[in-house]
Amino acid sequence: MLTFLMFFGGLVLLIGGAEALVRGAGKLAVSVGISPLVVGLTVVSFGTSSPELAVSVQSAMEGKVDLAIGNVVGSNIFNVWFVLGACALVAPLTINRQIIRQEVPLMIAATLLLVAFMWNGQISRMEAAIMFALLIGYTAFLVIQSRNEKKSTVAEDAELGLNSAWDRHWSVQVVLIAVGLFLLVQGSTWLVQAAIIFAKNLGVSELVIGLTIIAAGTSMPEVATSIMATIRGQRDIAVGNVIGSNTFNILGVLGLTGIVAPASLAVAPSVLSFDMWVMLAVAVACLPVFFSGREIARWEGGVFLGYYAAYTAYLILMSQQHSALPILSNVMLLFVVPLTVVTIIASLIPRRPRPDRGS
Repeated sequence: MLTFLMFFGGLVLLIGGAEALVRGAGKLAVSVGISPLVVGLTVVSFGTSSPELAVSVQSAMEGKVDLAIGNVVGSNIFNVWFVLGACALVAPLTINRQIIRQEVPLMIAATLLLVAFMWNGQISRMEAAIMFALLIGYTAFLVIQSRNEKKSTVAEDAELGLNSAWDRHWSVQVVLIAVGLFLLVQGSTWLVQAAIIFAKNLGVSELVIGLTIIAAGTSMPEVATSIMATIRGQRDIAVGNVIGSNTFNILGVLGLTGIVAPASLAVAPSVLSFDMWVMLAVAVACLPVFFSGREIARWEGGVFLGYYAAYTAYLILMSQQHSALPILSNVMLLFVVPLTVVTIIASLIPRRPRPDRGS
Protein backbone atom coordinates (compact mmCIF):
# COMPACT_ATOMS: atom_id res chain seq x y z
CA MET A 1 0.00 0.00 0.00
CA LEU A 2 2.86 2.40 0.85
CA THR A 3 4.47 1.70 -2.53
CA PHE A 4 1.25 2.48 -4.38
CA LEU A 5 0.84 5.69 -2.36
CA MET A 6 4.39 6.73 -3.28
CA PHE A 7 3.70 5.98 -6.95
CA PHE A 8 0.49 7.98 -7.23
CA GLY A 9 1.78 10.73 -4.91
CA GLY A 10 4.74 11.12 -7.23
CA LEU A 11 2.40 11.52 -10.21
CA VAL A 12 0.44 14.25 -8.41
CA LEU A 13 3.64 16.16 -7.58
CA LEU A 14 4.83 15.84 -11.17
CA ILE A 15 1.64 17.35 -12.56
CA GLY A 16 1.72 20.26 -10.10
CA GLY A 17 5.42 20.83 -10.65
CA ALA A 18 5.02 20.80 -14.43
CA GLU A 19 2.29 23.44 -14.29
CA ALA A 20 4.39 25.73 -12.06
CA LEU A 21 7.55 25.25 -14.13
CA VAL A 22 5.90 25.86 -17.50
CA ARG A 23 4.07 28.95 -16.25
CA GLY A 24 7.10 30.47 -14.56
CA ALA A 25 9.62 29.64 -17.29
CA GLY A 26 7.40 30.77 -20.14
CA LYS A 27 6.73 34.16 -18.58
CA LEU A 28 10.29 34.65 -17.39
CA ALA A 29 11.40 34.19 -20.99
CA VAL A 30 9.42 37.22 -22.10
CA SER A 31 10.38 39.23 -18.99
CA VAL A 32 14.13 38.97 -19.65
CA GLY A 33 13.93 39.01 -23.44
CA ILE A 34 14.87 35.36 -24.04
CA SER A 35 12.73 33.33 -26.43
CA PRO A 36 10.50 30.57 -25.02
CA LEU A 37 12.40 28.07 -27.19
CA VAL A 38 15.72 28.88 -25.50
CA VAL A 39 14.08 28.63 -22.06
CA GLY A 40 12.73 25.23 -23.07
CA LEU A 41 16.19 24.19 -24.26
CA THR A 42 17.96 25.39 -21.10
CA VAL A 43 16.04 26.17 -17.89
CA VAL A 44 13.18 23.73 -18.44
CA SER A 45 15.13 20.90 -20.06
CA PHE A 46 18.00 21.08 -17.55
CA GLY A 47 15.56 21.31 -14.66
CA THR A 48 13.45 18.35 -15.78
CA SER A 49 16.65 16.34 -16.31
CA SER A 50 17.75 16.88 -12.71
CA PRO A 51 16.28 13.49 -11.64
CA GLU A 52 18.45 11.77 -14.27
CA LEU A 53 21.46 13.66 -12.93
CA ALA A 54 20.73 12.74 -9.31
CA VAL A 55 20.09 9.06 -10.09
CA SER A 56 23.11 8.63 -12.40
CA VAL A 57 25.59 10.39 -10.08
CA GLN A 58 24.36 8.48 -7.03
CA SER A 59 24.41 5.17 -8.92
CA ALA A 60 27.96 5.75 -10.18
CA MET A 61 29.16 6.69 -6.69
CA GLU A 62 27.72 3.41 -5.39
CA GLY A 63 29.35 1.42 -8.20
CA LYS A 64 26.09 0.76 -10.07
CA VAL A 65 27.42 1.94 -13.43
CA ASP A 66 24.85 -0.05 -15.42
CA LEU A 67 22.09 1.96 -13.75
CA ALA A 68 23.87 5.25 -14.45
CA ILE A 69 24.44 4.59 -18.17
CA GLY A 70 21.17 2.72 -18.70
CA ASN A 71 19.30 5.66 -17.16
CA VAL A 72 20.71 8.13 -19.73
CA VAL A 73 20.44 5.86 -22.77
CA GLY A 74 16.93 4.76 -21.82
CA SER A 75 15.81 8.33 -21.03
CA ASN A 76 16.91 9.62 -24.43
CA ILE A 77 15.00 6.84 -26.18
CA PHE A 78 11.98 7.46 -23.94
CA ASN A 79 12.02 11.23 -24.51
CA VAL A 80 11.72 11.02 -28.29
CA TRP A 81 9.50 7.99 -28.70
CA PHE A 82 7.20 8.38 -25.69
CA VAL A 83 7.23 12.07 -24.74
CA LEU A 84 7.08 13.52 -28.27
CA GLY A 85 4.68 10.76 -29.28
CA ALA A 86 2.31 11.55 -26.41
CA CYS A 87 2.51 15.30 -27.05
CA ALA A 88 1.77 14.82 -30.75
CA LEU A 89 -1.33 12.81 -29.85
CA VAL A 90 -2.52 15.71 -27.69
CA ALA A 91 -1.96 18.20 -30.53
CA PRO A 92 0.15 18.18 -33.72
CA LEU A 93 3.49 19.75 -32.86
CA THR A 94 4.65 22.58 -35.09
CA ILE A 95 8.44 22.56 -35.11
CA ASN A 96 10.37 25.81 -34.72
CA ARG A 97 12.85 26.47 -37.55
CA GLN A 98 15.73 26.80 -35.06
CA ILE A 99 15.10 23.25 -33.82
CA ILE A 100 15.30 21.92 -37.39
CA ARG A 101 18.41 23.82 -38.40
CA GLN A 102 20.36 23.82 -35.13
CA GLU A 103 19.10 21.87 -32.12
CA VAL A 104 18.36 18.49 -33.71
CA PRO A 105 21.74 18.39 -35.52
CA LEU A 106 23.44 19.31 -32.23
CA MET A 107 21.55 16.53 -30.41
CA ILE A 108 22.64 14.05 -33.10
CA ALA A 109 26.23 15.32 -32.86
CA ALA A 110 26.19 14.82 -29.07
CA THR A 111 24.81 11.29 -29.56
CA LEU A 112 27.53 10.48 -32.11
CA LEU A 113 30.16 11.81 -29.69
CA LEU A 114 28.81 9.56 -26.93
CA VAL A 115 28.85 6.55 -29.27
CA ALA A 116 32.49 7.32 -30.14
CA PHE A 117 33.44 7.61 -26.45
CA MET A 118 31.63 4.36 -25.54
CA TRP A 119 33.14 2.47 -28.47
CA ASN A 120 36.04 1.06 -26.41
CA GLY A 121 33.71 -0.13 -23.64
CA GLN A 122 34.22 2.72 -21.17
CA ILE A 123 33.88 6.49 -20.69
CA SER A 124 37.03 7.97 -19.17
CA ARG A 125 37.15 10.97 -16.84
CA MET A 126 38.78 13.05 -19.59
CA GLU A 127 36.01 12.20 -22.05
CA ALA A 128 33.41 13.06 -19.41
CA ALA A 129 35.10 16.42 -18.82
CA ILE A 130 35.03 17.15 -22.55
CA MET A 131 31.28 16.50 -22.67
CA PHE A 132 30.60 18.72 -19.66
CA ALA A 133 32.71 21.55 -21.11
CA LEU A 134 30.73 21.29 -24.36
CA LEU A 135 27.50 21.66 -22.36
CA ILE A 136 28.72 24.90 -20.78
CA GLY A 137 29.69 26.27 -24.20
CA TYR A 138 26.36 25.18 -25.73
CA THR A 139 24.33 26.89 -22.99
CA ALA A 140 26.30 30.14 -23.26
CA PHE A 141 25.87 30.10 -27.04
CA LEU A 142 22.08 29.68 -26.76
CA VAL A 143 21.70 32.58 -24.33
CA ILE A 144 23.91 34.92 -26.37
CA GLN A 145 22.14 33.93 -29.58
CA SER A 146 18.73 34.61 -28.09
CA ARG A 147 19.74 37.97 -26.62
CA ASN A 148 21.02 39.09 -30.01
CA GLU A 149 17.73 38.26 -31.69
CA LYS A 150 14.58 40.36 -31.65
CA LYS A 151 12.78 40.27 -28.32
CA SER A 152 9.45 38.53 -27.89
CA THR A 153 6.49 40.07 -29.64
CA VAL A 154 3.15 41.20 -28.23
CA ALA A 155 1.63 38.06 -29.72
CA GLU A 156 4.00 35.92 -27.65
CA ASP A 157 3.04 37.91 -24.54
CA ALA A 158 -0.60 37.09 -25.13
CA GLU A 159 0.18 33.42 -25.81
CA LEU A 160 2.13 33.10 -22.57
CA GLY A 161 -0.60 34.85 -20.57
CA LEU A 162 1.44 37.84 -19.38
CA ASN A 163 -1.72 39.86 -18.96
CA SER A 164 -2.33 38.10 -15.60
CA ALA A 165 -1.30 40.30 -12.68
CA TRP A 166 -0.26 38.04 -9.82
CA ASP A 167 2.71 36.43 -11.59
CA ARG A 168 3.82 39.35 -13.74
CA HIS A 169 6.93 40.20 -11.66
CA TRP A 170 10.14 38.29 -12.37
CA SER A 171 10.60 37.36 -8.70
CA VAL A 172 7.28 35.47 -8.67
CA GLN A 173 8.26 33.74 -11.89
CA VAL A 174 11.57 32.60 -10.37
CA VAL A 175 9.70 31.27 -7.32
CA LEU A 176 7.33 29.36 -9.62
CA ILE A 177 10.29 27.80 -11.42
CA ALA A 178 11.97 26.84 -8.12
CA VAL A 179 8.76 25.36 -6.68
CA GLY A 180 8.10 23.52 -9.93
CA LEU A 181 11.60 22.00 -10.01
CA PHE A 182 11.33 20.94 -6.35
CA LEU A 183 7.98 19.23 -6.94
CA LEU A 184 9.30 17.54 -10.09
CA VAL A 185 12.39 16.18 -8.37
CA GLN A 186 10.47 14.99 -5.29
CA GLY A 187 7.70 13.47 -7.41
CA SER A 188 10.14 11.63 -9.66
CA THR A 189 12.05 10.36 -6.59
CA TRP A 190 8.92 8.80 -5.14
CA LEU A 191 7.95 7.42 -8.52
CA VAL A 192 11.36 5.84 -9.14
CA GLN A 193 11.51 4.29 -5.66
CA ALA A 194 8.11 2.71 -6.15
CA ALA A 195 9.00 1.58 -9.68
CA ILE A 196 12.23 -0.10 -8.52
CA ILE A 197 10.26 -2.12 -5.97
CA PHE A 198 7.82 -3.22 -8.68
CA ALA A 199 10.68 -4.10 -11.07
CA LYS A 200 12.63 -6.15 -8.52
CA ASN A 201 9.52 -8.17 -7.83
CA LEU A 202 9.46 -8.99 -11.55
CA GLY A 203 13.06 -10.24 -11.39
CA VAL A 204 14.55 -8.12 -14.20
CA SER A 205 18.25 -7.13 -14.34
CA GLU A 206 19.78 -3.91 -13.04
CA LEU A 207 20.59 -2.72 -16.59
CA VAL A 208 17.03 -3.34 -17.80
CA ILE A 209 15.68 -1.50 -14.74
CA GLY A 210 17.89 1.45 -15.70
CA LEU A 211 16.86 1.34 -19.37
CA THR A 212 13.13 1.09 -18.66
CA ILE A 213 11.73 1.71 -15.19
CA ILE A 214 14.27 4.27 -13.96
CA ALA A 215 14.62 5.89 -17.39
CA ALA A 216 10.87 6.31 -17.66
CA GLY A 217 10.53 7.37 -14.03
CA THR A 218 13.23 10.04 -14.17
CA SER A 219 11.75 11.24 -17.48
CA MET A 220 8.31 11.77 -15.95
CA PRO A 221 9.13 15.50 -15.47
CA GLU A 222 9.69 15.73 -19.24
CA VAL A 223 6.39 13.92 -19.81
CA ALA A 224 4.42 16.15 -17.46
CA THR A 225 6.12 19.39 -18.55
CA SER A 226 5.93 18.79 -22.30
CA ILE A 227 2.32 17.61 -22.25
CA MET A 228 1.31 20.55 -20.03
CA ALA A 229 3.14 22.95 -22.36
CA THR A 230 1.39 21.36 -25.37
CA ILE A 231 -2.01 21.77 -23.73
CA ARG A 232 -1.23 25.41 -22.95
CA GLY A 233 -0.19 25.98 -26.57
CA GLN A 234 3.49 26.58 -25.69
CA ARG A 235 4.81 24.02 -28.16
CA ASP A 236 8.27 25.57 -28.45
CA ILE A 237 8.78 24.75 -24.78
CA ALA A 238 7.30 21.24 -25.27
CA VAL A 239 9.62 20.28 -28.14
CA GLY A 240 12.60 22.27 -26.89
CA ASN A 241 12.32 20.51 -23.53
CA VAL A 242 12.72 17.08 -25.16
CA ILE A 243 15.57 18.02 -27.49
CA GLY A 244 17.36 20.03 -24.79
CA SER A 245 16.91 17.22 -22.24
CA ASN A 246 18.50 14.68 -24.57
CA THR A 247 21.48 16.94 -25.19
CA PHE A 248 21.78 17.66 -21.45
CA ASN A 249 21.52 13.95 -20.56
CA ILE A 250 24.53 13.17 -22.73
CA LEU A 251 26.75 16.19 -22.14
CA GLY A 252 25.61 17.11 -18.62
CA VAL A 253 24.42 13.97 -16.83
CA LEU A 254 27.01 11.53 -18.19
CA GLY A 255 29.63 14.27 -18.24
CA LEU A 256 29.26 15.12 -14.54
CA THR A 257 28.73 11.46 -13.62
CA GLY A 258 31.99 10.50 -15.30
CA ILE A 259 33.84 13.33 -13.57
CA VAL A 260 32.74 12.45 -10.02
CA ALA A 261 32.74 8.65 -10.43
CA PRO A 262 35.55 6.80 -8.61
CA ALA A 263 36.65 5.17 -11.89
CA SER A 264 35.89 5.19 -15.60
CA LEU A 265 32.31 4.32 -16.52
CA ALA A 266 32.26 0.77 -17.88
CA VAL A 267 29.71 0.22 -20.65
CA ALA A 268 27.84 -3.11 -20.65
CA PRO A 269 28.27 -5.28 -23.79
CA SER A 270 24.51 -5.34 -24.39
CA VAL A 271 24.48 -1.52 -24.50
CA LEU A 272 27.31 -1.55 -27.05
CA SER A 273 25.61 -4.15 -29.23
CA PHE A 274 21.99 -2.96 -29.07
CA ASP A 275 20.79 -0.04 -26.92
CA MET A 276 23.51 2.39 -28.03
CA TRP A 277 22.45 1.93 -31.65
CA VAL A 278 18.76 2.28 -30.81
CA MET A 279 19.54 5.61 -29.11
CA LEU A 280 21.46 6.78 -32.19
CA ALA A 281 18.71 5.61 -34.56
CA VAL A 282 16.07 7.45 -32.50
CA ALA A 283 18.09 10.67 -32.68
CA VAL A 284 18.71 10.39 -36.43
CA ALA A 285 15.05 9.49 -37.06
CA CYS A 286 14.07 12.96 -35.84
CA LEU A 287 15.54 14.55 -38.97
CA PRO A 288 13.09 13.34 -41.65
CA VAL A 289 10.09 13.73 -39.33
CA PHE A 290 11.07 17.26 -38.30
CA PHE A 291 11.91 18.33 -41.85
CA SER A 292 8.50 17.26 -43.20
CA GLY A 293 6.44 20.45 -43.13
CA ARG A 294 7.83 21.40 -39.69
CA GLU A 295 5.12 19.39 -37.90
CA ILE A 296 4.84 16.11 -36.00
CA ALA A 297 1.39 14.79 -36.89
CA ARG A 298 -0.80 12.69 -34.61
CA TRP A 299 -0.21 9.53 -36.64
CA GLU A 300 3.55 10.00 -36.31
CA GLY A 301 3.10 10.37 -32.55
CA GLY A 302 1.23 7.07 -32.54
CA VAL A 303 4.08 5.41 -34.44
CA PHE A 304 6.59 6.75 -31.89
CA LEU A 305 4.56 5.29 -29.00
CA GLY A 306 4.28 1.95 -30.80
CA TYR A 307 8.05 1.84 -31.25
CA TYR A 308 8.65 2.47 -27.57
CA ALA A 309 6.18 -0.25 -26.55
CA ALA A 310 7.94 -2.75 -28.84
CA TYR A 311 11.39 -1.73 -27.54
CA THR A 312 10.36 -2.08 -23.89
CA ALA A 313 8.71 -5.44 -24.49
CA TYR A 314 11.85 -6.66 -26.27
CA LEU A 315 14.10 -5.63 -23.35
CA ILE A 316 11.91 -7.34 -20.74
CA LEU A 317 11.52 -10.56 -22.74
CA MET A 318 15.23 -10.65 -23.56
CA SER A 319 16.22 -10.19 -19.91
CA GLN A 320 14.09 -13.17 -18.92
CA GLN A 321 14.84 -15.23 -22.05
CA HIS A 322 11.10 -15.59 -22.48
CA SER A 323 9.71 -18.07 -24.99
CA ALA A 324 7.82 -15.23 -26.70
CA LEU A 325 11.08 -13.44 -27.60
CA PRO A 326 11.40 -15.06 -31.08
CA ILE A 327 7.80 -14.07 -31.86
CA LEU A 328 8.43 -10.44 -30.92
CA SER A 329 11.69 -10.44 -32.90
CA ASN A 330 9.83 -11.63 -35.99
CA VAL A 331 7.12 -9.00 -35.47
CA MET A 332 9.76 -6.27 -35.23
CA LEU A 333 11.50 -7.58 -38.35
CA LEU A 334 8.35 -8.03 -40.44
CA PHE A 335 6.30 -5.07 -39.15
CA VAL A 336 8.35 -2.44 -37.36
CA VAL A 337 11.19 -2.22 -39.89
CA PRO A 338 8.90 -1.87 -42.95
CA LEU A 339 6.74 0.62 -41.04
CA THR A 340 9.85 2.64 -40.27
CA VAL A 341 10.75 2.80 -43.95
CA VAL A 342 7.20 3.84 -44.87
CA THR A 343 7.19 6.49 -42.13
CA ILE A 344 10.46 8.01 -43.32
CA ILE A 345 9.28 8.05 -46.96
CA ALA A 346 5.93 9.59 -45.98
CA SER A 347 7.59 12.20 -43.79
CA LEU A 348 9.81 13.30 -46.68
CA ILE A 349 6.76 14.13 -48.82
CA PRO A 350 6.20 17.91 -48.55
CA ARG A 351 2.99 18.96 -46.87
CA ARG A 352 1.50 22.30 -45.99
CA PRO A 353 1.88 23.16 -42.28
CA ARG A 354 -1.37 23.57 -40.37
CA PRO A 355 -2.13 26.96 -38.89
CA ASP A 356 -1.38 27.10 -35.18
CA ARG A 357 -4.68 27.58 -33.33
CA GLY A 358 -3.12 27.76 -29.89
CA SER A 359 -4.18 25.47 -27.08
